[in-house]
Amino acid sequence: MYAVVEIAGQQYRVNPAEKLYVSKLDSAVDSVVTFDKVLLRADDKKVTVGNPVVKGATVVAKVLAHSKDDKVIVFKKKRRKGYRVKRGHRQQYTQIEITSIN
Repeated sequence: MYAVVEIAGQQYRVNPAEKLYVSKLDSAVDSVVTFDKVLLRADDKKVTVGNPVVKGATVVAKVLAHSKDDKVIVFKKKRRKGYRVKRGHRQQYTQIEITSIN
């Protein structure tokens, strides 16, 4: 059984008991979150495609941790002009575990 669900504006293919990193969610660690934008749901016998979402289908997940990705350095320079800019970015993620697909 699997489902395609939209989490924080991005689509993920999820299976029960799967762990994945998504963009940071405003939920506490060890809390349970429910996603209701299920675009596709498939089990052993049939595939249900939503229009745009499958009615009554939900994906339940548990928040495991909040973490950050490695720092990405953005450096810009124009030669002979004295223009140098150094910026960094560190993306924040939430690790979730899919508990069930209803």
